[in-house]
Amino acid sequence: MLGRLGLDAFKHGFVVMGGVATMLAAILVVVGALFYFKRWKWLWNNWLTSLDPKKIGIMYILVATIMLLRGGADALMLRTQQAVSVGSNNGFLSADHFQQIFSAHGTLMIFFVAMGFIFGLLNLIVPLQIGSRDVAFPFLNSLSFWLYAAGVALVSLSLAVGEFSAAGWLAYPPLSGIAYSPGVGVDYWIWSLQIAGLGSLLSGVNFLVTIIKMRAPGMTLMKMPIFVWTALGSMVLVIFAFPILTATLTMLSLDRTLGMHFFTSDFGGNPMMYINLIWAWGHPEVYILILPAFGVFSEVVATFSRKRLFGYKSMVYAIAAITFLSFTVWLHHFFTMGAGADVNAFFGIMTAVIAVPTGVKVFNWLFTMYRGRIRITNSIRWFLGFVVTFTLGGVMGVLMSVPAIDFQAHNSLFLVAHFHTMIIGGVLFGYFAAFNYWFPKFAGFKLNERLGRYSFWCWLVGFLLAFTPLYILGIMGATRRLNHYDASLGWQWLFIVAAVGVVVIGLGVAFQLLQIGYSIFKRHENRVGSDPWDGRTLEWATPTPIPVYNFAIIPTVTERDAFWESKRSPVAPAKVRYEDIWMPKNSGAGIIIAGFAFVLGFAIIWHIWWLAVIGLIGAITTGIIRTNNEDSEYLIPAAEVERIETEARAKRELYA
Repeated sequence: MLGRLGLDAFKHGFVVMGGVATMLAAILVVVGALFYFKRWKWLWNNWLTSLDPKKIGIMYILVATIMLLRGGADALMLRTQQAVSVGSNNGFLSADHFQQIFSAHGTLMIFFVAMGFIFGLLNLIVPLQIGSRDVAFPFLNSLSFWLYAAGVALVSLSLAVGEFSAAGWLAYPPLSGIAYSPGVGVDYWIWSLQIAGLGSLLSGVNFLVTIIKMRAPGMTLMKMPIFVWTALGSMVLVIFAFPILTATLTMLSLDRTLGMHFFTSDFGGNPMMYINLIWAWGHPEVYILILPAFGVFSEVVATFSRKRLFGYKSMVYAIAAITFLSFTVWLHHFFTMGAGADVNAFFGIMTAVIAVPTGVKVFNWLFTMYRGRIRITNSIRWFLGFVVTFTLGGVMGVLMSVPAIDFQAHNSLFLVAHFHTMIIGGVLFGYFAAFNYWFPKFAGFKLNERLGRYSFWCWLVGFLLAFTPLYILGIMGATRRLNHYDASLGWQWLFIVAAVGVVVIGLGVAFQLLQIGYSIFKRHENRVGSDPWDGRTLEWATPTPIPVYNFAIIPTVTERDAFWESKRSPVAPAKVRYEDIWMPKNSGAGIIIAGFAFVLGFAIIWHIWWLAVIGLIGAITTGIIRTNNEDSEYLIPAAEVERIETEARAKRELYA
């Protein structure tokens, strides 16, 4: 009846039970607050069922932030274990639990933090920058978010019911096969990624169509903001890469569930094929994450240098080159597989080549700042921190593109340090810059600069403390997934420094949370208008708060940096004639379909086949009902639009 699910699934050690208790306490506090303030109906009507991309974007960012806190806690436990587990002291984590935390940390940070931030940012900014009222497929946008949230729920449930994968964040076979991982951990990993990955693929299609088909009149491709170009490149990668992930996870699941042999070492299977496939997705995934961060830096640098972005066309060509070349380098992740000198040489050369368009971008940003009237804000600080850390990580990456060097660094902490340098220094710093830059547009007040500055320096110093020792340890021979080592190796002091670095980063996260809380507390004193930074692109042309329809009158674009040019060449205002606007109605179908998908994934994990059938039929039936619903839009009358715009105009003049 309940498949593999039994009482043993709820038995955990002290550390896990502490995490479960913390998670349950947080849920109870939220539920209790909703009952106390009677906000359930408000939550359902205004947020959970909303098809407004701005609200969906905020929900993405909130969930990703929660996962960032959990992933950070995992990192602290890992580094603390490595700092104390030496010689006769075995630390506070068992070997198996350490590997589960290691696997969960990587999974959370890539799939549920970085991907959450990217889609949150795209929902908030892309429709505004292209002068659109919405995305191409509003309901699909909601469904994508709720599938992502269902994946988050499934990976979080593994903490309380069963266990998580101990096979690493990419679950290489044969370790992830049923023979070596007979429990439910790898299945939790597979199905949380399958469900969330489907949401990512749908979002990729949605935003590609949005950018291609819904730009404002006159906005040709070469007049698009660079952030939109990076979003376009990223979504092309999503569309081509995520089906590879879906197929790979399906085959691994069939190996585990139905006894097939795609990736086994017997009956014709080949574990190395899995590694080829997972990195054929995995390396484009790196650029899926980092391209939008490049777009953020392009917007930030141009705005705070008060100059047009240097080398716009070369930036566009660099984005296109990265998009194409990212599919030609996957094998550099496993030069040691024995593919042969010719294969290794090709992928080594391509790895060096892809560094060229990335370097072009860095020089373009620096040339944009040259002789500019630069305002040093927290967004610019995050950019400068990125230049330092990303350049360091990029040099190490080019170094490892040489197969002979990679043979020495392979599977060592040197590689771990390089990867974190690119993801933290590139992706996270980019999204932190975006948060400080666009926060006033959506909130109506600025974030506290002083607390943000403290956060930046904690992150930068903590980052250098946390990962510089790992480069050294990697050269000394320390491998990944190491939960214990001999005292005679002399590694402990470096692990202690790395652990201190994680604590300093944690202090930076605390300052960020304090910055948000304090800024909200002082919001009335820090109110700003709709264009606090003297922005260049169309999102700054909208009122703050932004109406659900974004633009009462769709703008006509004649120049790059359309809003900047309109401010420099003002035209006498003409009598505006507002028209009725149709917008999509709220829908709860997305959350219902995702709920059935969660049930389906949970049932397959535990082999509860009757429940899996219910989940599958429920998701399909709800989808069919939704597609046959023709009453999916509501009308905002012209008079209501005029009232909203009049109030917004008065507010804009107040804070001008």
